[in-house]
Amino acid sequence: MILELKRPGLGVSAIARQTGLDRKTVRKYLDRGLEEPAYGPREPEEGLGENYRNYLVDRLAA
Repeated sequence: MILELKRPGLGVSAIARQTGLDRKTVRKYLDRGLEEPAYGPREPEEGLGENYRNYLVDRLAA
């Protein structure tokens, strides 16, 4: 997307405004010739209490 915006001649500041990215980030991706990463939803992690779930259920039943 950043590279596509640069082709018609938009400047770094204009691209940053349109994408909501910082100018330094836009410049970094333009210098490297990379597209900005597309982040997806993360896999849910196991909670801290999951290790003790069976123990707690047994204690509540007792």
